[in-house]
Amino acid sequence: MREFLMVLLTAAVVTYVATPLVRRLALAVGAMTAVRDRDVHTVPIPRLGGVAMLVGFAAAVLLGSQLPYLGQLFDTSPQLYGVLVAAAIITLLGAVDDVRELDWMTKLAGQVIAGGVMAFFGVQLLSLPIGGVTVLPEPVMVTLTILVVVVSTNAVNFIDGLDGLAAGVVLISASAFFGWSYLVSTDFDPPNVFSMATFISAALIGVCAGFLPHNFHPARLFMGDAGALLLGLLLAAATISMTGSVDPSSSLASASAAAAILLPLAIPVAIMALPFLDIVLAVLRRTRAGQMPWKPDRGHLHHRLLDIGHSHRRAVVLLYLWSALIAVGVVSFAYLPPWASVVGILLLLVVATVLTRRPSGPGTASRPAVSSHGPTL
Repeated sequence: MREFLMVLLTAAVVTYVATPLVRRLALAVGAMTAVRDRDVHTVPIPRLGGVAMLVGFAAAVLLGSQLPYLGQLFDTSPQLYGVLVAAAIITLLGAVDDVRELDWMTKLAGQVIAGGVMAFFGVQLLSLPIGGVTVLPEPVMVTLTILVVVVSTNAVNFIDGLDGLAAGVVLISASAFFGWSYLVSTDFDPPNVFSMATFISAALIGVCAGFLPHNFHPARLFMGDAGALLLGLLLAAATISMTGSVDPSSSLASASAAAAILLPLAIPVAIMALPFLDIVLAVLRRTRAGQMPWKPDRGHLHHRLLDIGHSHRRAVVLLYLWSALIAVGVVSFAYLPPWASVVGILLLLVVATVLTRRPSGPGTASRPAVSSHGPTL
C-alpha cells in the first residue's frame, strides 16, 4: 500500500503544481471556453487542464517504474508504457480540439487510434467473465477494447459540465475501483496486489485530486477535451486490464455465488454508471427531437439540477453522492452480506432522493461558470 500512496501523492502534487502553468499556456494559445447558448458561464474561461493531468500521470508512471514492487510491472510487460503513449495521443487530440474545434469524425478517429495503441501494447480484453471465463477470437476482443475506450472517453466528456464535476466523479469511481482491485488481488494465486489496474487507479485518484482545487467552483481552469478524454481513457485502461482477470468461479470472497458471477461485469459498469446514464439519456433525448445524437444541448443531468433550483456547488455534490451510491454500493456486495449492502444502499438512496428533490431555496441557484464544451460525439 505504501508504494500506491507514493504514486497517488506524486500524481496529485505534480498535477497541482503543473495546473497554474498550463493555465498560462491556455491563455497564451487562446484555448478558451467561449460563452454559448447552452452554457451558463458569463465570461470565457481557459481550458487545457488535461495537459497538467497528463504530466501528473507521466510522473506517476516514472516513479512507479523505479519502485521495488511496482517496478516489476514495467520489467515484465510494456503495457503501462502503452497506456502512457495512448494517454499522450488522446491528450494531444483533446488539446488540439481545445485550441481549435475539431469535427466529431476526427475526434472519433483519434479515440480509435488511442484504443488501438493500448491494444497493440497488450492492454486489451483477453476474456469476459461470462459463464466462467469466456475467450473470444482476438480481433473481436481488440474491437471490444477499442469500443470500451470510445464509450468511456465520451461518457466522461458528456458529464464534464460543471466546475469540478467530471474530476470528482472520476475520483470517486477510481477510488471504488482501486479498493475492489486491491482487495480482490489478494485472492489471486499467488496473491499479488501490485496489478496494473490498481496502479492506474491510484494514479488516476491522484491526478483528479491534484486538479480539483483549481477546478472546483469557481474554476480557474477547465480540463477541456484534453482532460475529459484522458480521464475516460485511464478509466477504460484500468477496467480493461482487470476485466477477465477475475474468475467468477474461484475468486472474490463475496457473500453469495450470484454476486461472484455478476460483480466482475457489474463493477466496471457501476463505476461509470452516472456518465453512462447521461450519455444514454442524451442520445435518446436528441434522437426523439429529430437531432443527431452528437449535437450538443442543455439537457444533461447537471443542467436539470440547476434548472430545478440547486446551486452550482450543491448540484455537483449531489452528483458526487449519486456516483458514490452506485459505485461503492455495487462494490460492497463483494465484501458485505447481501442484506447489509441492500440496507446501506436503500438508506443512501433515500437520502440522495430527498436532497435531490429539495432545491437549495429560492434565489440560491446561481448561473455559475461551467465547463460544458459539448460532447465528443
